[in-house]
Amino acid sequence: MKQIFKNIVGCIMLLTAALEGNAQDLHFSQYFNSPLTTNPANTGFIPDGNYRIGINYRNQWASIPVPYKTMSAFGDFQLFRDRLEYGWLGVGGVILRDVAGSGNLTSTKVYGSIAYHQLLGQSSLLSLGFNVGSASKRVDVTKLTFGDQWNGKFFDAQVPTAEPFNQTKIAYFDMQVGMNYAYFPTDNLYINAGLSAQHVNQPRETFYEGDNQIARRYIGFLNASLKVSDKVILNPSAYYARQANATETVFGGNLAYNLSGDGETQLYGGAYYRMKDAAVFLVGYQLKTVKIMFSYDVTTSSLAQFNNRRGAYEVGIVYTGLYPNRSFSGAKRSVFCPSF
Repeated sequence: MKQIFKNIVGCIMLLTAALEGNAQDLHFSQYFNSPLTTNPANTGFIPDGNYRIGINYRNQWASIPVPYKTMSAFGDFQLFRDRLEYGWLGVGGVILRDVAGSGNLTSTKVYGSIAYHQLLGQSSLLSLGFNVGSASKRVDVTKLTFGDQWNGKFFDAQVPTAEPFNQTKIAYFDMQVGMNYAYFPTDNLYINAGLSAQHVNQPRETFYEGDNQIARRYIGFLNASLKVSDKVILNPSAYYARQANATETVFGGNLAYNLSGDGETQLYGGAYYRMKDAAVFLVGYQLKTVKIMFSYDVTTSSLAQFNNRRGAYEVGIVYTGLYPNRSFSGAKRSVFCPSF
């Protein structure tokens, strides 16, 4: 009986956390490896290259019978670097997919993104961008149970529910806008800050009758890279998001260690803290143009007693490249951040 009670309480807390997580949209602990979902002004803003391709995978609450799985794939590249002396255009796209809970609540989002980047003198850069796309959700109500199906001992799925579902599939148009500012006074220091607003059009999202609108989500971040020596680069970072009454605050950093002497092989290690939720530990490895990072969330909230602190694991892979045969003057400014 004690174990049953513990499971019921755990499920209630998981449901509460899931609803709050939904209020904050899909997110990654490695937000810095998911640039287009963090801020559309990041499109084509590639400090160490001209184009990049990346994938992210997050598995949350794997110790629970039905974990939450979030996946994304993105790509962006720079245009007109050889035609615009002090700026360029960035274009790209991102696909997001999330499957959550016993009802297989599935979210699929596809966005196209564009941004313009303007150099301000020799040591700073201003970026403005937006993305638009389609979002859809569906749920399998046959796999769910409701309060009116509780018979005093267990949930009886054979009993019809009066839950007023109007539909099990929805789709809507969505839009985000954002801006970034980067400052790189020397080859050893790089600072980047950004602000974005998501769901600017506040689309309607509900499986019931009604006019439930998605609240706008505001995101701010601050990154820096400091070259400490020919062997070490320090990358501190902070992230804040707010949507309706839900907030998310993350801060921490990682170190890049030069293994090969020429910077082509690097080892990463770091830690972050998501306030009132989890401690995030990260390791990574970079070989030339491919960077792979693995992170693990250790639950620090009251949910820890139900999931044994096993929060989530996440994998981020990013490939960054330079255009071949770059003969234009802009080639000199292909790399903004410190490098080995």
